[in-house]
Parts: sequence; C-alpha cells; structure tokens
Amino acid sequence: MLDNKYYVIDAHCHIYPEKIAARAVAGTDGFYGEHSFGTGTVSGLLEVGDKVGIDHYIVQSVATTPHQVRGINDFIADSVKNSDGKFTGLGTLHPDTEDLDGDIKHLIDLGLKGVKLHHDIQQFKIDDYRCLKIYEKCEEFGLPILMHTGDHRFDFSNPNRLLPILEIYTGLTVIGAHLGGWSVWEEAADKLSGLPNLYVDCSSSLYAISSEEAKKIIYSYGVDKVLFGTDYPMWEPTLEFERFFNIGLTEEENEKILSKNAEKLFGIKS
Repeated sequence: MLDNKYYVIDAHCHIYPEKIAARAVAGTDGFYGEHSFGTGTVSGLLEVGDKVGIDHYIVQSVATTPHQVRGINDFIADSVKNSDGKFTGLGTLHPDTEDLDGDIKHLIDLGLKGVKLHHDIQQFKIDDYRCLKIYEKCEEFGLPILMHTGDHRFDFSNPNRLLPILEIYTGLTVIGAHLGGWSVWEEAADKLSGLPNLYVDCSSSLYAISSEEAKKIIYSYGVDKVLFGTDYPMWEPTLEFERFFNIGLTEEENEKILSKNAEKLFGIKS
C-alpha cells in the first residue's frame, strides 16, 4: 500500500458489469487512443485502489442510448449497495429518453447522488437544446452533474459549450472532469475559472501537463473546487498519486482535494 496519511476519495471511477467490461474498456481505449491500466470491473477497481490506499470511490457509467439508462443505474446502485460503504454512485441520463422525469425519479429512488454525462461519447453538445431539461431537473433536485469536458478533436464539450449552461443554470452544480477541459486545459481555466457553480476534477490530466501548469490551473479554479480522480480504469493509481503529490501543494490543500471537497459535495462521511 502507498504510504500516505490522507483519507482519499477517488471522485472519478468507471465501472461495468463483468460480462461487458472488457468490451467497454476496449471501446474507451479506441476513442482516446490509449491503453487502459485496469479491467473496468468492480473487483479490479477495489484491487488497484486498495494497493494505494484509496478509501472511497465515486462510481459511474454512461448510457449511449436511452434504453440503457435504467439498467446502468440499477447496476451502479447494486454496486453501491454491495460495496460495504466504499462507493458513492452517480447515475446516467440520456436526452433522447421518452421519460426523463421517470428516469430521474428512478435514479433518486435508487439513492444515487448525482449524474454522469459524457457528451463526446454520447454524441450531443453540452448546450444542445435537448439537454436543457436535464440541467433544469438536476438543478431542481440538487443533483450534481459530473461532465466529461474538453476535447481538441471535437466540439461537444469544450468550454464554449459549458460556459452558457453555468451562467443560465446558476443553481446547478457541475463537476468539469479533467480540470475542466481535457486537452484544452489552459483555455478551460481561462474561460471557466471563477464560476461559483463549477467544480473540476484532476483525472486524466496530470499525465499530460507539468506540475507547474497543474498548480496554476488548480489555483485558478480554487483549491476548494478541485477533486482528486484517477479516471479508473484509464491510469495506474500509483502514478496518479505520484503526479498529484509532485504538484507541491500544502498539506491542507492536499487534504481538501483528496477528500474534503468531495465529502462536502456528495455528503460522504469519512
């Protein structure tokens, strides 16, 4: 186990049922042109997390079609139920569903604590009119949305799409994955920092930017608005911890990012 003195919440973990995990991970690898470290299974997540001393996990998956939504949310909720208190679950939604109100009620009844959207993989823009009811309802019910944000290859989730949503739905809490903009980190920080309803996580970012740049971006958003995440199964957690601690933040700042901010946001008890 990695020798660290912090309670650690991994705020960005993808999990899949055993029978489809390999196929799901391969699909993600193909999308990003990377080779994932982990298996994408619940047992795989716990195995690699235990080795580095991760204490709690925020788990999620994404529906690429409307008919997948409830099945995925049932799986996430079952995984939380069987995790002995180690998981907090986020549900998924899809803008083309015929029963968004029913999907959200189902998600809430399952005890899920927020929503995960991946606009690039789900193939709709953040500011697409079809998505507006999702934001309206999540704002109404106090459900934070963890969004994949940023991709220089596409224009589904870049800062120009997210900014108007944050300005319109001021009661909606958004966690912009990957420091607010994967592969467009500086642009995202320039456009999005200072918005009171935006958090970010540092998943799938520290491998690609310098420690100095990471610190600058974290400070631009504010240490109180940043969550730690490994983007399991993408990256080897030991390396992610090394990259994080190489940023050179204070112990208080480390503690906020590694656990306190997520505890406050999702009501997690350490």
